[in-house]
Amino acid sequence: MSESEQEDENSTTIDRRMAAENPETARAVAQIKELRASIDNVDTAIVSLLAERFKYTSRVGVVKARAGFAPADYAREERQIARLHGIAEAAGLDPEIAEMYREFVVTEAKKRHKRIAEAGGNPGVLDVFA
Repeated sequence: MSESEQEDENSTTIDRRMAAENPETARAVAQIKELRASIDNVDTAIVSLLAERFKYTSRVGVVKARAGFAPADYAREERQIARLHGIAEAAGLDPEIAEMYREFVVTEAKKRHKRIAEAGGNPGVLDVFA
């Protein structure tokens, strides 16, 4: 069985008729709709914050390039690991998720810093394809 067939087998589709016939189902559908709206709001905030974060890391890259500094700062990375693990634990989040986030943003920031240095301090556009 393919992955999409397994997902279909484990998925639930509720139509209006089903919800209308069962008040408990209708309440569940309403709760899911409300929760998904909240999830969408959080996703919007996360993407907006990532864009803001990468604007700052690009500026750091420009400063590093102009000063002749290396793209990586391993001492800061170690401090960030400890700091983000603490934040995750305090928030009730698995620290491994915080580590995956940190790994993503640090890897992307280093790529940007390298490109900025190679471009003589020009940050270029804010995307992964630059």
